Amino acid sequence: MELEQARKRAEELRVVIERNNRLYYDQDAPELEDFEYDALTRELKALEAEFPQLVTANSPTQKVGGTPSGRFAKVTHAVKMESLLDAFSFDELRDFDRRVREAGIEPEYVVEIKIDGLSCSLEYENGILVRASTRGDGVVGEDVTANVKAIKRIPKTLKNAPEYLEVRGEVYMPHDAFQHLCAEQELQGAAPFKNPRNAAAGSLRQKDSKITGSRGLSIFVFNVQQVRGRELTSHAESLDYLKSLGLPVSPRYHIVHDIEDAIAEIEQIGQNRAKLDFDMDGAVIKVNDFAQRDLMGSTNKFPRWAIAFKYPPEVKETTLRSIEVAVGRTGVLTPTACFDPVFLAGTTVARATLHNEDFIHQFGLCIGDTIQVRKAGDIIPEVIGVTHHAEDAQPYEMPTVCPSCGAPVVHLEDEAALRCVNPECPAQALRNIIHFASRDAMDIEGLGTAVATQLVEKDMVHSAADIYTLTREQLLTLDKFKEKSADNLLNAIERCDLAAFEPLVERHLYGGIRRLGSKLTEEYADFFEPENVK
Repeated sequence: MELEQARKRAEELRVVIERNNRLYYDQDAPELEDFEYDALTRELKALEAEFPQLVTANSPTQKVGGTPSGRFAKVTHAVKMESLLDAFSFDELRDFDRRVREAGIEPEYVVEIKIDGLSCSLEYENGILVRASTRGDGVVGEDVTANVKAIKRIPKTLKNAPEYLEVRGEVYMPHDAFQHLCAEQELQGAAPFKNPRNAAAGSLRQKDSKITGSRGLSIFVFNVQQVRGRELTSHAESLDYLKSLGLPVSPRYHIVHDIEDAIAEIEQIGQNRAKLDFDMDGAVIKVNDFAQRDLMGSTNKFPRWAIAFKYPPEVKETTLRSIEVAVGRTGVLTPTACFDPVFLAGTTVARATLHNEDFIHQFGLCIGDTIQVRKAGDIIPEVIGVTHHAEDAQPYEMPTVCPSCGAPVVHLEDEAALRCVNPECPAQALRNIIHFASRDAMDIEGLGTAVATQLVEKDMVHSAADIYTLTREQLLTLDKFKEKSADNLLNAIERCDLAAFEPLVERHLYGGIRRLGSKLTEEYADFFEPENVK
C-alpha cells in the first residue's frame, strides 16, 4: 500500500473508531460488536506500524478509554487507570512472554478472568468508602460515589482495613439482572440494552442513584492502585488480601510458571465461560511480582507486564423454519426467527429477535434460509447473516394487519417499526396492564403476568384504569385465587393509589404513556409537584 492510500484508510478508520468510542464510553450504546471494533483497531495499528509518520497524538491507538461526559464531577486519578494490550492468538501470548524474558525477568504469571463491565476505582479511608470514580480517559474520570454507594453488593466498610486503600474493579451486571432489565424495557416499549456491559455502564451513570441501586449491579476487584499501612509484594498476595477485607475479587485466578501453562488455563476458562453468571470478554495474564512490574514499566497506553487474550465469538449455522410476530405494549410488531435448535454459548437456542421489518429486508430473509446465529454478549441470541437462500424462496414480508386484533398496521413517522394503532388491541392491553402493575411503575404486588392474562382473557379489564374497578367476587373466579389472595391484591391496588402525590404522578405517567421513559417521567412529575400546581 502506498503512503497516500494508507493515510486515507487511516483517516477513515479513525473516524469510525472514534465514533464508536464515543458511543461505547459516553453513551453506552456502541454500533459495533467487540470483535468488529477490535478488527478495525488492529488494522489501524498495523497501518501506523508500517507508516510511523501517520501516528498522531490524537489517534485512538494512543488514547485510553473515553472522555468524561460532564454529567458528573471530574476526578483526577492519582494512579493512571491503564488499558491492556489485546492478543487474539496464542502466538501473540508467546510473543508477550518472549518480551518479558528479554527484559531480564524470569516471570511467574497470574491468569485471571477479564470481566466485561465498566472499570471503576474505589477509595477507602480507614475502611470507609469515601469515593468512587470511573476510568474515563485513564487520567480523568467521573465521580460516581453516590451511585456506587447505592449498589448493595459493593462493601461500604471494610474490617481491619489499612489507613488508605484504592482498588480498581469492574462493575458488571449479572445475567439474571440483565434479563430482568431487558424484560422491563420491552414492557416499556424502550429499546433494550444490547448486552450486560452497556447495561452496567448505563446503570452506573444514572443521575438518580435509586435507579442505579435497583439494577442489581455488582463488582469484581482486580487490582490494588494504592495502599498505605500494608506492604504487598505480588498480585496474588494482593488479591488474597483484598478478599480477606471483604472485597469481591476476580472469581478465578491462578499462578502459573510458564506461558504454556498460562495458555492451558486460558483454554480452560474459555471452556467454562458458558457456566458463568456474568459476561467476560477474555482472560488476562499478569506478571505476579510487583518489583518485576516496576522494572518493565508501561508504554503511554499499556503496561508491559500484562496482556489480555480475547476469545473469538461463537457462531453457528442453522435453518430458518418460520418467523413469528408478536405485538408489544405500545403496538410495535416484533418479528422473531424460529430455527432448528443449536447449542450456543452453553445453552440450546431455537429463537432470536429480528428487531423490525428493515432488519428482515437487510438480509432478504426467506423461510428455509441457512442463517448464522450467535449470542450477543453470550446471552441474547441474534441472527447475524444468511449463508444460503433456499431454492425458489421468496423474501419474507411482515403482516399488513395486527396478528392480535386484525386491525391495519402502519409506519409512524421516523419509525422503522410497524405498529398497531388500535386502542382496543388485546395484546397491547395485556402488556400495558403488566407494565402498569410492574415494580418500576405502580408496583402492584400480586398482579403479575399470569394474573393479568386471566383478567384480560376473562374480559374483566380492558385497560389499566379497569384495575381499580375490580371486585372481590371477580377475583375469586380466577384460577388459584382464594379469599386471602383476592383481599391481598385489592389491598395492594388500594395502597398504590393512596401513595404520596408526587410519586403517584410519576408512577402513573411512567406506567401509562407510550415512549415516556424514566427521565421525562421525572421531569413531568416535578412539574406536577404540589408547589408547582396552581
